[in-house]
Amino acid sequence: MQDENSPIWLPRLAVQGGPRFLQIADALQAAVADGSLKAGDRLPPQRRLAARLDVDLTTITRAYDEARRRHLLEGRGARGTYVAAPKVELTSVLDLSMNRPPPPDGVDFDDMLKQGLSQVLMRADTELLMTYHLGGGSDSDRKAGAQWLAPMFGYLDSVQLLVCPGAQAAIAALILALTEPGDVILTEPTTYPGLRTAATQFGRRILAVEADQHGMLPEMLEQACRQHKPGLVYLNPTLQNPTAITMPEHRRKELATIAKRCNIRIVEDDPYWLLADAPPPPIAAFAPEHVYYISTLSKCLTPGLRVAFVLLRDPHERERFLVALRSFALMVAPLTAALATQWILDGSADGLMEGVRKEARLRHRMARDVLAGRYSGAGDGLHVWLELPGYWSSSQLARAADSEGIAVTPAEAFATGSGSVNAIRISLGSIKDRGRLQAGLQRLSHLLARRPEPFSAAVV
Repeated sequence: MQDENSPIWLPRLAVQGGPRFLQIADALQAAVADGSLKAGDRLPPQRRLAARLDVDLTTITRAYDEARRRHLLEGRGARGTYVAAPKVELTSVLDLSMNRPPPPDGVDFDDMLKQGLSQVLMRADTELLMTYHLGGGSDSDRKAGAQWLAPMFGYLDSVQLLVCPGAQAAIAALILALTEPGDVILTEPTTYPGLRTAATQFGRRILAVEADQHGMLPEMLEQACRQHKPGLVYLNPTLQNPTAITMPEHRRKELATIAKRCNIRIVEDDPYWLLADAPPPPIAAFAPEHVYYISTLSKCLTPGLRVAFVLLRDPHERERFLVALRSFALMVAPLTAALATQWILDGSADGLMEGVRKEARLRHRMARDVLAGRYSGAGDGLHVWLELPGYWSSSQLARAADSEGIAVTPAEAFATGSGSVNAIRISLGSIKDRGRLQAGLQRLSHLLARRPEPFSAAVV
């Protein structure tokens, strides 16, 4: 590491060389380029450098700011200013495959994270944040969960809530706690692939129940229940992943009635309810003793918050759920849970979610404009389900898109039945920059408009 007290890169400031702060920034850039300065080298404090160059402090401040703008420097708080590691573009793929919340415009996420963690560390016992917790979340975490679910249910007793590390962990724990190897789990023909993954690992069987444009058909569910005696029914009724269908209220009530009549248990995985435009009440509101409700923060705030709230009203089932959860995940990370609780209680989570909601709707409008007549989304949520022209199969299009640097998810990834809709899922949040998202959608639109090359049909 270079000695900051005798920097060899100091420029000779020329009277006719232009603004001095730019001369200093240019000298920094040249020193980085020729290796005189390397990533991790510490630069002199601004006052010391100002004295060495016989310029005022403002000139040095502007020079350092300009160097940061060029990604040459990074500040490390009280430790000083250092030469930054070069930015590397890890991938050129335009990722339309990963369903995650888009970065909201106008929300300073870095500041929000710093402020939230600062509040957590001020108010919490750091020892408790770094140790084991076996109870499905602290009292504060559960109360935050009750507040988070209030738009769906109104008042909830926080004792009925458990906190776990994400919706996937919640689904897996429910399967382990409430079913036996060989049991049947009913779901729609096109559904969240994480369900199939967990069920297969645990030796449960997934069977598809016919659905229409409103979701699972009640009469077909009742028939399947009488025939197969399922251990669970899995539903994702709001902005369903992947079809983006929101089940209307009358259909939810019909399914709730069948759950009570046939004495079956429903897992209602509802990550997008708070992102939807005026969604109906959850199925759990119509059959509270027969429905286990899951709400994750990963899909409406940020994936880094691996926190999900599970509404389990029966105390014995809550204990069975916790035993199952401990067998593979033990607990949610206490620091993550504490941050989520802080954001929910101080209103930061609502502000972030509103930003995500607005950004998602802007991106849906973009998709509608770019994809023209092919767009059939609802205008909210994180994804679009795009049915394909007959000359493309979904797997064929996914391969062709991949060859052009675009990642999409074909319908086969979501299929639980023997057949599959000819469609792809397009996720609108995984590309941070709107301009790059638009470029990806345009390239995809051009690909859809042309027929596949003859050899593509032979690819396996």
